[in-house]
Amino acid sequence: MPKIAAMFQVMLGAAALAVMSVPAPAAEPPPAGQPAPAAQSAPQKGFECHDKALTGSGPGFKSSQEESEEAAKKDWLEKAKAIYADADWNAAKDPFMQCVKQGLYSKCFATGFPCRLKPE
Repeated sequence: MPKIAAMFQVMLGAAALAVMSVPAPAAEPPPAGQPAPAAQSAPQKGFECHDKALTGSGPGFKSSQEESEEAAKKDWLEKAKAIYADADWNAAKDPFMQCVKQGLYSKCFATGFPCRLKPE
């Protein structure tokens, strides 16, 4: 039985790494006659952002995707607050949440550039 549990953990880890390594799909151009959506790569006015994106995931798989998303945000926020004490997920540049599911369980990864209000 322990061999089955170990194999299951290896498969879950491999699945999580495979999902994280898949490149994002290319954006489709807007339909003719409609303006292109605004790019999210620029920081909001009055904010300055860190030059590297951070990723948070929280510990283990959760039985609820909402719990997994909250754990990922909490982990991301802990890392972001080490850079900017007033960092917030809602002010992050290019925030992205990605979740993987394994049966009834899920694990999410929150990625984004931490930002803060520019000091005056």
